[in-house]
Amino acid sequence: MLHGRKVVGGKARGAALVTDEPICFLGGVDVNTGIITEVGHPLKGKCIAGKVLVFPTGKGSTGGSYLIYEAASNGVGPCAMINRNVEQVTVIGCIISEIPMVDSLDCDPVAAIKDGDIVEVDADAGTVSVTSA
Repeated sequence: MLHGRKVVGGKARGAALVTDEPICFLGGVDVNTGIITEVGHPLKGKCIAGKVLVFPTGKGSTGGSYLIYEAASNGVGPCAMINRNVEQVTVIGCIISEIPMVDSLDCDPVAAIKDGDIVEVDADAGTVSVTSA
């Protein structure tokens, strides 16, 4: 069990999609398919739909908040997000999309969680449970 800080409340469970690179939702994610499109990104070609997205932090323009919302509205957004340290654009996107989000875990989530692990996020309690794939 990992412990962190509630950023956006809620609970979700899903397979982890993990990267050690920040994610830009403006131009880096196709909001119609959920596929990461950013050239050179380690997750290029992977789909975020229904996943617990684990990444260091977001990057890019304020338009990213709306694009997170658009992806969620299209049914291709992540079910939860876990960051080392959040930034405002991603937080606002999670708030308006009602995507649970935590950060500041007691260990580095990018190192502790592996692709495909089953992750349960209880953002209200600030806890993350990980079951190895």
